[in-house]
Amino acid sequence: MAKAARAAQAWRAYKQVSQPGSPGFGTRLRAIPKMIGAVTRGQYPGMTKSKLAMLGLGVVYILSPIDIVPDFLVLVGVADDFGVFLWLAGSLLGESGRYVDWERRNIQAKAFPS
Repeated sequence: MAKAARAAQAWRAYKQVSQPGSPGFGTRLRAIPKMIGAVTRGQYPGMTKSKLAMLGLGVVYILSPIDIVPDFLVLVGVADDFGVFLWLAGSLLGESGRYVDWERRNIQAKAFPS
């Protein structure tokens, strides 16, 4: 069940990226470092530091040679890493898209104050 949820989240992220007017894939990827900085400085209210920490733990889990399910259990060991990757990719693409939208609204508000 969890694998299907991760795959569905990745599919939703893909659909968001491909919508007209939505920030594209490259824009979202380039926004990730700025988003991380804005979250750590407390400037971006759309994401908490705890969610950022969870995303960081996902990166560490993927890169770490230590797994909950060892990779020598070929299908199962790789599937857990892939599941975490799908969750991480979906979360980062979704969050960075919201960040780009938030950033555009703030720039527009500063350029055209009411």
